[in-house]
Amino acid sequence: MQGLPAVAEERKALVALSQERLTRMARNYDLILRGGTVVNHAGEGPRDLGIAGGRIAALGDLSQADAGETVDCRGLHILPGVIDTQVHFREPGLTHKEDLETGSRSAVMGGVTAVFEMPNTDPLTVTEQTFSDKIKRGRHRMHCDFAFFIGGTRENVPDLPELERAPGCAGVKVFIGSSTGALLVEDDESLRRIFQVIKRRAAFHAEDEYRLNDRKGLRIEGDPRSHPVWRDETAALLATQRLVKLAQETGKRIHVLHISTKEEIEFLRDHKDVASCEATPHHLTLAAPECYERLGTRAQMNPPVRSADHRAGIWRGIEQGIIDVLGSDHAPHTLEEKAKTYPASPSGMTGVQTLVPLMLDHVNAGRLSLARFVDLTSAGPARLYNIACKGRIAAGYDADFTVVDLKRSETITNKWVASRAGWTPYDGVRVTGWPVGTFVRGRRAMWQGELTTASTGEPVRFLETLNQ
Repeated sequence: MQGLPAVAEERKALVALSQERLTRMARNYDLILRGGTVVNHAGEGPRDLGIAGGRIAALGDLSQADAGETVDCRGLHILPGVIDTQVHFREPGLTHKEDLETGSRSAVMGGVTAVFEMPNTDPLTVTEQTFSDKIKRGRHRMHCDFAFFIGGTRENVPDLPELERAPGCAGVKVFIGSSTGALLVEDDESLRRIFQVIKRRAAFHAEDEYRLNDRKGLRIEGDPRSHPVWRDETAALLATQRLVKLAQETGKRIHVLHISTKEEIEFLRDHKDVASCEATPHHLTLAAPECYERLGTRAQMNPPVRSADHRAGIWRGIEQGIIDVLGSDHAPHTLEEKAKTYPASPSGMTGVQTLVPLMLDHVNAGRLSLARFVDLTSAGPARLYNIACKGRIAAGYDADFTVVDLKRSETITNKWVASRAGWTPYDGVRVTGWPVGTFVRGRRAMWQGELTTASTGEPVRFLETLNQ
């Protein structure tokens, strides 16, 4: 039995430790967010956040602490910074649609703190030179933090082991079905060569090119409702099945982008050892044929928006935990380009700025919990891609926050969209739940609909590339 002197000493030590913690909490911070409801791994609760040097320094009651800046967050929820793991910002080569500055401006206006950008630019992002060029273009010009995918091709297979480990690289992206741009690797032999040399998880646009070519005759000129008939659910499922088989053969990890069918959800449920997957807000929100009748080619995407039963299947994937992350697949084209007669019209729509409000509206409608939203947009991307110091609100992590008003009702409009494309398929849609603040490494990039800080974007760091 412990003696009284020992108990007294233990109590003294505990008091001293408590006083030390209070002293630390009373320190001076660069920034304090006061009175918000913080949503993190510990659940939801009122906490102050102290930020120093761009990192989270303390969580708790900081009423006795001082800071260079204090932001009143009473009545607001503070989420870990939303990471959009699939955007197309079109730079270089296609900057009449979008560029890294305008795309990232749209991101922070919508509460997104980091983006992973795709390689189907002009020139394609498939070499060390083109990748390094994009990093230079993005640094301190983009408003949010960023990573770039390197495109996988038949020609650059020998270079992929080095390219995928470059600082700021999110991994390898492969199109096995043709979409916007010239990236395409459709045959299993070439895909197997890519699988054999890479180490990190690779991302795939999964539509079977052979089936797409066979079914081109099913396109009806002037009728975008034929888009999901041409690029049918079988084309998506066949490609996903092929990828899983190759992953199993080579012992590699795959990430299937923009799931669009209920059949893929059922198939991937049984292959989570090698395959992760992404859902998009448009596949969770829109449904055919209504969206094509109302929006025409503005609803045209690859893979297509499908019928309501496929949308319900993807929601089941959210509910059952099969879907790992949300990505917007922000893929802007000008209204003039989208006005071309189908099938000459390009596939793609804006999405990075509407991801948060659309999904918060689904939260308010009871389709998913706020905790699940955070897992899909913060913790999930960090877990999937081994992101360093992002994806959760914890001491030592980057001070990336998406501050939202869950009760605020707003109407999404084309005028609000900051993308160079200047339009959204959700123009006129009223939602409940709105992003009111975006903090990137402790800097307030957006507050109450206004840009508040000059662009300071830096490459996202990954655990697999820290020593590069």
